[in-house]
Amino acid sequence: MSIEVTQDTFRLAQVFTISRGSRTEARVLTVKITRDGVTGWGECVPYARYDETLESVTAEIAGLPEDVTRETLQDLLPAGAARNAVDCALWDWEAKTTGKRVWEMIGAPEPGPEITAYTLSLDTPEIMQAQAAKNAWRPLLKVKLGTPEDMPRLEAVRAGAPDSTIIVDANEGWTAEVYADLAPHLVRLGVAMVEQPLPAGDDEALIGMDRPVPVCADESAHDRASLPGLKGKYDIVNIKLDKTGGLTEALKLREAAEAEGYGIFVGCMVGSSLAMAPAVLLAQGAAFTDLDGPLLLAEDRETPLTFDEAGVHPPVRALWG
Repeated sequence: MSIEVTQDTFRLAQVFTISRGSRTEARVLTVKITRDGVTGWGECVPYARYDETLESVTAEIAGLPEDVTRETLQDLLPAGAARNAVDCALWDWEAKTTGKRVWEMIGAPEPGPEITAYTLSLDTPEIMQAQAAKNAWRPLLKVKLGTPEDMPRLEAVRAGAPDSTIIVDANEGWTAEVYADLAPHLVRLGVAMVEQPLPAGDDEALIGMDRPVPVCADESAHDRASLPGLKGKYDIVNIKLDKTGGLTEALKLREAAEAEGYGIFVGCMVGSSLAMAPAVLLAQGAAFTDLDGPLLLAEDRETPLTFDEAGVHPPVRALWG
């Protein structure tokens, strides 16, 4: 078996800003695994928030043995971007080898399109209102917040898109007091969910707190091992393949989270259609889906995912799985 890792860069359609900074491109790692003349591939996005770099993740993958399997991989690498790309490449390889689609391999019904959020970049209220108005036809908008000017921005988005469902991502930028103060206004503006309002590791204040708008764990939720730490704090769990370390653990996390009564939100980093493809299967029937990475790009993979009024469609064989 051979494992090839390459760095790929995809230009963004416009500058994308969150409370942690701005970017003009998505830098990803593409992993290709070849065995018995068959090649499977996957993609990951190293995340500086977790001390990951393109170089460190490449080194992790390079250290894997040639006989790695999906089963042995789970113990060879920790949850994170490196394991994600390899895990998804192995799923793709197995699908191509057996002639089955991945959804058949996991025993799921044939997947269909899922409505996905479209993320509005953090900007001035005026610009965000214009962004919202341009995308007001979309049923679900995600608003990046996490700064002192959050309410004027949110008011502007609602004015620009009066009929869209809105979810909010605070990116760890609030305190418990800020959430409590904003909650009545979030309800008034029809916000359906707030993602990670408090910093991970500093979210004990959410225990027993009145949460009129459901709170979703993102940075606080990685894999099944993180579930006990969410109890009493969160209502929804955001599952991202780059956090779980691939589809294998993500499927198990979803099952465990649902068994404990959490709602499911399937999210993504800013990457290409290859990164989103496995997540579309994971997102089937989820309460919320945010797999808009390709919609933020100016360029994509040769055989991209299809996005239309019905949402994001499952990948075709030529892309993945």
